[in-house]
Amino acid sequence: MQALKYLPEVVTLELDRSKCEGCQTCVIVCPHAVFGIENKRAVILHRDLCMECGACALNCQSEAISVRSGVGCAAGILNGILRGTESSCECSPDS
Repeated sequence: MQALKYLPEVVTLELDRSKCEGCQTCVIVCPHAVFGIENKRAVILHRDLCMECGACALNCQSEAISVRSGVGCAAGILNGILRGTESSCECSPDS
C-alpha cells in the first residue's frame, strides 16, 4: 500500500535536533512514520506524510518538536472534500 501524502511543502512540523534527547517517543506515536532516529536524535524522514495531528509535539518531553495541529494540509484536504473544491492549504504563518 502506498503511503498517503498530503499537500507538499505546507506542513508546519518543525524539529529542533539540538533539543532532542533521543527518547524515540516521536517515532512511536507518529501514525505515519514521519520520524526516524539518526545518531541518537530524531530526524524528520518524510515531512509530507505528516498529517499534523500533533501527537509528536504533545509527547515530546524535551519540546524539540512543534506543529500547528489542525491547520495544515489535512484540514485543507478535508475542507476541499466538504466544499467540493480542490484541496488547498489555508494556513499561513500569520493565521
